[in-house]
Amino acid sequence: MPMDRPFRFAAVVREAGSARAWAEKARRLEGSGFDALLVPDHLVGPRFAPVAAMTAAACATTRLRVGTLVFANDFRHPAVLAKEAATVDLLSEGRLELGLGTGWMAADYTRAGLELRPPGVRVDRLAEAITVLKGLWSDGPFTIHGEHYRITGLDQTPKPWRRPHPRLLLGGGGPRMLRLAAREADVINLGMRVRADGTGPDGTDGGLAAFLAKIDTVRRAAGDRYDRIELGTSVQQLGVRKKGEPWSAADSSRQDETPQVLLGTRQDVVDKLRHWRDAHDLSYFVLHHERDLDAFTPVVEELAGR
Repeated sequence: MPMDRPFRFAAVVREAGSARAWAEKARRLEGSGFDALLVPDHLVGPRFAPVAAMTAAACATTRLRVGTLVFANDFRHPAVLAKEAATVDLLSEGRLELGLGTGWMAADYTRAGLELRPPGVRVDRLAEAITVLKGLWSDGPFTIHGEHYRITGLDQTPKPWRRPHPRLLLGGGGPRMLRLAAREADVINLGMRVRADGTGPDGTDGGLAAFLAKIDTVRRAAGDRYDRIELGTSVQQLGVRKKGEPWSAADSSRQDETPQVLLGTRQDVVDKLRHWRDAHDLSYFVLHHERDLDAFTPVVEELAGR
């Protein structure tokens, strides 16, 4: 029988003006029923560095998970990330939710002098990095002589608190990335495919049919694992209005029918999320913009854990 899929919610939080303000943001999420605080990983823009930000949020809370949406694999050798992640997981007593991606945004690469390789190379490198991470989190020395990484007899400590490894989240929208996630991830965040040149989302990859096709890709690739995978997506646009109040948003994008866009009254939003959970197995929703926190919190309070 498929596992129960209770609702779980997270929010992406990028920065704060002080340590106290950051701690207050984390405690607000915890007190409102959010399950996780997630930080992005980019070299440009007003964003905290992930490891320090996650650690501070974990220290300020007792229940809240901390994680990334998502670590860019190209920015760190997986042996370095394995040790950092294991340490955060240990210090937070198993509250790490490690989000991984290839790295994609061209500005990160060009301004830091890094080479943006083709998408296929980046996905292959990520797949090998996941093998390294899981190998180094296991007991005993680990060796791999792969196309991208060479590890010889390395036995790292500490090991993660959560065994065999922290919860692993992979995000993506392209078929290769979704198939990799179906094989390796505990949590999958369904998103739009990005352009190969890293300049932004691929405008041809939108709409209800494309979103449903991604779920089908995961289901087929996961096989027997499917019922153990938590499916979710990021809420990119939120417009909660009072009952009877007209909706005046001019933009009606191709994503309106997907769970990435939530418009209407609070009850409309609640009903839409229930539909996507009950009909399509999506139960983990990430609020992408902190500006929407006040409007989204009542939805979280009504649905979290149910």
